[in-house]
Amino acid sequence: MKLFIPDIAYIDPKILKYETSQKTIEYLKKLNVPIVNSKKVVIDSESPEKNYATAKKTILFTTNGQKKLVSCRPSADYQFSLSSSCPANCEYCYLQTTQGEKPFMKIFLNIEEILENIQIYIDNNTPNITYFECASITDPIALEHLSGNLKRCIDFFGKSTYGRLRLVTKFDDVDGFLNLNHNKHTKFRFTLNSRYVIDNFEHNTSSFQERIDAVKKIATAGYPIGFIIAPIMIYDNWKEEYNELFERLKLALSYYHEEISFELIQHRFTKAAKELIMQRFKNTKLDMDEEKRLLKWGPYGKFKYVYQKPESEEIKKYMTELINNNFDNAIIEYFT
Repeated sequence: MKLFIPDIAYIDPKILKYETSQKTIEYLKKLNVPIVNSKKVVIDSESPEKNYATAKKTILFTTNGQKKLVSCRPSADYQFSLSSSCPANCEYCYLQTTQGEKPFMKIFLNIEEILENIQIYIDNNTPNITYFECASITDPIALEHLSGNLKRCIDFFGKSTYGRLRLVTKFDDVDGFLNLNHNKHTKFRFTLNSRYVIDNFEHNTSSFQERIDAVKKIATAGYPIGFIIAPIMIYDNWKEEYNELFERLKLALSYYHEEISFELIQHRFTKAAKELIMQRFKNTKLDMDEEKRLLKWGPYGKFKYVYQKPESEEIKKYMTELINNNFDNAIIEYFT
């Protein structure tokens, strides 16, 4: 798909002392992106819907001063951020209720300081391996062309004896990572889904086929790989479409014999998220009928609506069969 180009970029003056900032600014100028030298982002549209749409085309280049990293289990020991928010417009996104009315993107350009902080955590846990996730609140592939941050991280972890990196993406711009000396220390995970889910709910992301093509490239480059199949939805012909997904994936990975991990997540929503989704996507086809769902207490202090137990068990059983029938080298990490 085409690379994301913001409508406007804000430049926090404190990034100017970093070498990467000049390259980024020159690139923005080549793209004819309007630049505002300010750390304050101004978005003042006439409605919440327009504020949201404008924010999704707005970027602030700034720094990340976070020193204390938080846990990211079961994905990794810790998470850190190269950026926040992303240009995708996934209607069901779990970040709908956490990033506010104006979820503009931030890209952090103090990459060397971020990596120095990570090294402290690695050193403190030596000789154990420490795993880090860099995609908890963003999609780093979608924004990589604007900073080069992820390439720097893959190089860092490739040279690290006791540090490992994990990331996840819905984007296919992976060519720049294929020749890096990753040393199998960075694990690429792709969020995949049926054509119906991608086409109807994952706006401004790479298509079904583009993601499959990207999977094949990354696998051929020797990276450890995994997949997040989420959110799994029940709809007309859902079994046939998910079967197609795994058949296409098996074909793309016919020469890949390393372990492949799968994380399976059924569709869920909270009451607050439903209200925001209905406001932002007025014609949404998402099935959010609370009466057909099971109310479940979530790990972050909120009730969420998931499929009823019989449907949930059917999803788990069917997905497990598809994975085991198509892959001898697969491990299912969890279903939730």
